[in-house]
Amino acid sequence: MGVEGLLFTKEEGIATITFNRPERLNAVTEAMRTEVHRIATELRGDDEVKVLVITGAGEAFSTGADASELTADYSGPIEPYILKRPLGWWTLPVRYFPKPTIAAIPGVVAGVTFSLALACDFRIASEKARFSMVFIKRGLVPDGGATYYLPRMVGTSKALELMLMGDTIDAGEAERLGLVNKVVPHDELMKVTREFASRIANGPSVAIELIKKGVYKGAMGDLEAQLDFETLAQRICFQTEDFKEGITSFLEKREPKFKGR
Repeated sequence: MGVEGLLFTKEEGIATITFNRPERLNAVTEAMRTEVHRIATELRGDDEVKVLVITGAGEAFSTGADASELTADYSGPIEPYILKRPLGWWTLPVRYFPKPTIAAIPGVVAGVTFSLALACDFRIASEKARFSMVFIKRGLVPDGGATYYLPRMVGTSKALELMLMGDTIDAGEAERLGLVNKVVPHDELMKVTREFASRIANGPSVAIELIKKGVYKGAMGDLEAQLDFETLAQRICFQTEDFKEGITSFLEKREPKFKGR
């Protein structure tokens, strides 16, 4: 059974989650957040899925949490469950998804769903995309991992500026800062995203997952540990059919046809 406001499809190795509340600029409800967590968790073990794409219907990726659900009184004592399930808990299966993830951003992205987009491996933006760490304008601290992701992408000073000012930046500035991989014409966003995702989906799956794991380990580890990881990863790849195909296709001077195993 699906959840209102969220669409899910799986086709040719590409799983796609779409925020589908265009009349509310795809603001996410608690039910939608829970469903994203469930889907991403279940897809981890689905060998048919090679790439996860997250996008929004209409003219927005998402403006963040649905404000109508933020009207409760939170001024009382901090409950123990807050630390057991912190804000942004639902984005973790996306951040730790073993296969490549892509955020396709058609328009505005703000608040916690900006953090979700940052949790993805790639971000492809429409020329109409707009980005905002809007939290400060609500008297709030950025959440969903924003204080972790953003400084690592743009540096401490620029991250503070974006968070403390809460200004909206356009797609061109986001690309200049390294927040997005590419900016494309609005009408071509999903076409370009699907072509990008298909190239990954048709690649050597074992090597791709190990590359992703290695890059994130390398961002937090040391050189000698990475050399050890690369040695193990390479030995694993040597055992795959895709490695044999890669060598054979090279010798035969043709494009490889990988099977993902």
